[in-house]
Formats: sequence, C-alpha cells, structure tokens
Amino acid sequence: MASTAIQPGKPTPVNNAAAPVTDEPLLPVANHALLLVGVMMASLVQILDTTIANVALPHMQSALGATPESVTWVLTSYIVASAVAMPITGWLADHIGARRLFILSTAGFVLTSMACGLAQNLEEMVLFRTLQGISGAFIGPLSQSFMLDTSRPSRHPQMMALWGMGVMIGPIMGPVLGGWLTENFDWRWVFFVNLPLGLFSLSLMLATLPKRPAMRRKFDLTGFAIVGLGLASMQLFLDRGMQIDWFESGEAWIYTGIVISCLWMGTIHFATTKNSLFDPHLFADRNFLISCGFILMVGCVMYANMALFAPMMQNLLGYSVIETGTLMMPRGVGVMISMQVAGLLMRRGVDARILVASGFLLMIFSLWQMTGWSLDVDSYHIVATGVIQGLGIGFIFMPLNTVAFVTLPARLRTDGASLLSLMRSLGGSVGISIATVILGHSIQTSHSDLASHVTNATTSAIDFSAVDRFQGVGEAALVALDGMINRQAAMIAYINDFYLMMCMSVAALPLIFLMKIKR
Repeated sequence: MASTAIQPGKPTPVNNAAAPVTDEPLLPVANHALLLVGVMMASLVQILDTTIANVALPHMQSALGATPESVTWVLTSYIVASAVAMPITGWLADHIGARRLFILSTAGFVLTSMACGLAQNLEEMVLFRTLQGISGAFIGPLSQSFMLDTSRPSRHPQMMALWGMGVMIGPIMGPVLGGWLTENFDWRWVFFVNLPLGLFSLSLMLATLPKRPAMRRKFDLTGFAIVGLGLASMQLFLDRGMQIDWFESGEAWIYTGIVISCLWMGTIHFATTKNSLFDPHLFADRNFLISCGFILMVGCVMYANMALFAPMMQNLLGYSVIETGTLMMPRGVGVMISMQVAGLLMRRGVDARILVASGFLLMIFSLWQMTGWSLDVDSYHIVATGVIQGLGIGFIFMPLNTVAFVTLPARLRTDGASLLSLMRSLGGSVGISIATVILGHSIQTSHSDLASHVTNATTSAIDFSAVDRFQGVGEAALVALDGMINRQAAMIAYINDFYLMMCMSVAALPLIFLMKIKR
C-alpha cells in the first residue's frame, strides 16, 4: 500500500491508498522570487569574502604594520573560525529557529565586515575576521536548506543550480573585484562593499523568509569540542605548513597528533552517544556520504586550481590583476551554462550519474590540456580551457547537491547542508596546501635539473669561461639566465600540479557507480 506524504498545514487526504505524493514546498512563501534574491545575495557576499581579501594582503600589511608571515592570519583566522562554527548550524537552527539564525548571521556578517574595514592594527583585524568567519559560517548551509524547503521537490534541481552558481562564481569573481577595489579605491573597500549588498539581502529576508518550527534538542558539547579542536588543528596545519617547514617543526607534529586523536575519539563518541552533534541517519544515507566524498574532491581540485591560476597568470605570464580576472571569467560562464542545462536534464529524467560522469570527463580533459601549456600559451587556449572546465564543474556540482538530498529526510537538510559546505571548504584547504607543497618542491627539483644541462656545449648565448672578465656585465647575464631557468622551472611545477589534479579526478570516477538514484 502506498503511503501519502502529509505536509504541514495541509488537510489530510480522504483516501490514503490512492492519494499521490503532492509536489508542494515544505515552507510555502508569498513571493518566492524575492526570497531567492535575498538568500542568494547573502550567500554570494559570504562566499566572495573567502577570496576577495587575498589580493589586498600586501596593502593591509603596510597599513596595519604587519610582517609577511603575520598578515596571513587575516585569511587563516577567517577560515579556521568558519570551519569550527559550521558544524553547529543544525543545532542552532533547531534551537533558536532557522529564520532567526539566518537573519542574525547575515546582520552579524555585515557588522563585522564594517569592523574589518575600520581596523587600525593587526590584532583588531584578526579579531574581527574571526567574528566574521563565525557569522558567515551559517549563511551557506541555511541558504541551501531554505532554497530547498521553499521550493517544490520537482524544482530542487533548478534551486541547486541557482545556489551552485553563487558557490562557484564567488571564488572566481572575488580576486577580480578585490583587485579592482584595491587599485581604484582602497583595500578597506573589500570589506565595505559588503554593507550595501548585505543590507539589501537583509531587507528582503526580513520581508519574505518563512519561519521554521524550532525543536529543542540537547547540545553535544563533547562532540562539538572534538570536531572544533580537530578542524582548527587541521586548518592551522594546512595554513601554516609552508611557514613552519611542515614536519621539520614540532608545531606541525602537535597539530597532527591532535587531529589523529580527535579523529578516533570522534568516531567512538558519535557511534555511541544518543544525542550527537550530527544525526546518525546522515551517515546511514549512502547518497549523502558519496556526495560528501565527491564534494571534498571537487573542492580540492577547484580551489587548488584557482589558487594556482591567479599567481601563474600574474607572476609567470605577465598579466595584470584585471586581465587575470577577465581571463578567469569564462570559467564562471561555463559553470552557469552547465548548471542550468544539468537542472533541465534532471527534470526530464536524465540519470544524475551520467551528468556527474560527463562533468568529471570534461574536467579531466581540461586538466589534460593544461598539462600541455608552456610559457607561450595564448589567451585563446586559456579561455577555451576555462570554459570546458567550468562546464565540467557545473555538471558535477549541481547533480551532486541534488542527489545528496533526494533520499535525505527534510528534517536533516540543515545538518546535511552544513556538512556538505564543510567538506567543500575542507577540500579547498587540503587541495591548496597539497598544490602549494608540490609547486615549491617541483620548482626546486626542476631548477636543479635544468641548470645542470646549461653548459657551454648547450648554449651559445654565454661563454661561461669568460664571464669573470666582463665583471658586472657577466654577472647580469648570469642573473638573466637564472631568471629564464626559474620561469621554465615554475612552468614545469604548475604542469605537475595540473597533472596531479587530473589523476585525482580520474581516481574519483568509480564512486559514481555506488550512487543510488531515486527519481
């Protein structure tokens, strides 16, 4: 006998056996379009802030009296605070109400953004960035869950496509917008720009955001402490690894020991406690777990690629900040196109696994093309590769976010969304750290290998036996030659990173066949 889904506020059907499952939203709203604009604006502002401050760091360093090592805490404090706060999104939403939490977190994000722009020293900036990271941690998961809860189930693919565009385009546009604001106004405007956008979003949400019933549930303090300490240690290890020379430092071993301890303690705690921080049913859902793994991999490849792309374009190929952003924009166009196409195809019954596999193949193909780049690569190949990669990311990201929730009960959406966002952020941190380590190591080994082949027999530009006779001119020639070798070594190192990301994408493909599709 078929069961009937009874929606809150809806009359119970008379004939339970024959009544179909209604295609109605869990939380109906009067003006869905305005709600989507407000929710998406809040999500976009929060995601922009993860990368918009990167290009302004040199200007912040001189203005705040910081050193090159200490100014990176402007980024690290935000990332660590966001990662630690994100896991309690579900509990807070149940405890004080999702609507109230969303509005408070958006308002807090706007206020702390203003405080960051007014900071007078590094200590103030780190404090305000920490508070900004805590406020912004709840915006992503809540925006995703509200877009699902206020839409008909048949339109969930379109909602995830719309939400995913902000998630993917934000990191691409962040450095461009940050560079333009820094060059034309002041570095403080990378934070002040959040004020008008945030207030506009806040006003729309106050008018349209529906209430979701609050549910009192016990707070798992032990679980939160384990997760928070483990995530904070892992983020600090990844962010400070290069500065402390990784495992050559005792600090790195302390971080590693804490992460391993939290991992096994957390496994035992969440398997045995009755009121855990995360509902055990989340981990019993196969689609959700596989989607978390894929999102981790996509975050790793996507954020690492973007972290490598901008410095390669500016420092190695000679493009300006604005030119770099312009060449990166077609990637976002590809994401927008493929997400909308994927949403349309899913509504027409196309298997999500086919779309995800197609997306990975497109991304693998684009990374394979990037392994053939050289210092002479032109803008046409950069744009074409970016579009292909954007198309692949859209075909992966949108179906994954839809499949993750298709078999998940509605009450677990906020917890699920917070975990997915955490996996994406964690993947980005891991990917950037791995790419940075391989880049530095490859530059050193490639430079040594190339320099060993530069002799009188292999080059006619310089006679090394006569360099001493020309004194300053000879030294200048050697410096110029070393610069050429450095550029070639750096290009080889970037290619090695692209090759690694391609191999990681290939390794993730078999997970697709473990998904269980529910139409």
